[in-house]
Amino acid sequence: MGLSQIARSIKESPTLKLNETAAILRDKGEPVIHLAGGEPKSKAPIDAILQCASLLNTGEVRYTPADGVPALKKAVIRYTEDHYGRLVAPENVIISSGAKQAIMVALHAILDPTEEVVFPVPYWVSYPEMVRIAGGVPVPAAASDGGFRPSVQDIEQAIGPATKAILINSPNNPSGVVYSREFLAGVVQLAEKRDLWLIMDDTYNRLIFDGRQPDNCYDFTDDHSEQSKLIVVNCVSKMYAMTGFRIGWAIGNREVVRAMANIQSQQTSGPAAPSQWAAIGALNGVQSSIEALRMTLENARNVMVDRLQAIPGVQVTRPDGTFYCFPDFSAYEKDSRKLSDFLLEKVRVVTAPGKEFGMEGHLRLSYCGALREIKEGLERIQWALDPESANELHLGNRKLVRDWK
Repeated sequence: MGLSQIARSIKESPTLKLNETAAILRDKGEPVIHLAGGEPKSKAPIDAILQCASLLNTGEVRYTPADGVPALKKAVIRYTEDHYGRLVAPENVIISSGAKQAIMVALHAILDPTEEVVFPVPYWVSYPEMVRIAGGVPVPAAASDGGFRPSVQDIEQAIGPATKAILINSPNNPSGVVYSREFLAGVVQLAEKRDLWLIMDDTYNRLIFDGRQPDNCYDFTDDHSEQSKLIVVNCVSKMYAMTGFRIGWAIGNREVVRAMANIQSQQTSGPAAPSQWAAIGALNGVQSSIEALRMTLENARNVMVDRLQAIPGVQVTRPDGTFYCFPDFSAYEKDSRKLSDFLLEKVRVVTAPGKEFGMEGHLRLSYCGALREIKEGLERIQWALDPESANELHLGNRKLVRDWK
């Protein structure tokens, strides 16, 4: 049909496809449990809703500057000072339609064709395709021990003559692990030594468990000048449960932020005004919703891990944060897509195949939904996989009886 090479090479987002599949099955009345999503059930903060409504009530909903309204930049500057100890100027801030767009325009701003971006395995499903869309080459860096925490040496070994940037996501989606201070410090220093861009995707950095505090990448840099190649990305989507508002931001040097704003101005223009004012309300308002969500997630994490550990053969690493757990089901099936399809077909549980995140044999399971669904979903998974579990399973109005015990 004459489509471009990029259009033909980019895969559909598997997680968004799973959301669509779950919605279609639910519309048909199927008793689907969705454990593959990344959307908390808690409501957006009231301050966000009030600020958004205040703008809407004026009827004056207009275009915004390509890099964001000044009031939201001001709120982001204060957030950066409070949580990173870093005082930045408005020229160091770009507001985007979600953290995904902030990362995307950053990649467009720094990459020339065939230049490489290195990121740890496992990785968020969109990273490889985003790099390809920007004309670059994705280079996943796996841990030498096969685990979730690569060493600085593992990252360094993945760097070659064409490497332009390193991309780090901690806490990590899909594994939930928080990389150690030593690792983060080593990567920051490695990037500076090799004159590479370093993009820190801090989307989940306020949602950390077990009394642990977020690490601050600025603590590890020796370059506090306007030549710094450190870009820090965040958003309101996860910590404030404001996924539908689509507001994220990036902090970087003035030159790269200016380039990102130019690119964004030609892509989408400025982010939607109501969403930006909702983000202003969230950042400037009462902050208790973040801790409430964090505590809810930590409790749900504990429930999910306990239930997974009860399934013989399943290997699970306790997440340090995020919405996700990334257990190893290879004792039952090494092909994660086949296993995910089986669980959807057999017991109507939606899971995300580990292959999409760079690790076969695993499934990404989300614990940001209702606790009842988490428990029932894992009960269904155990019934489908473990022949020693209960002989019968009630699936909505249907009763399934094991026929292979």
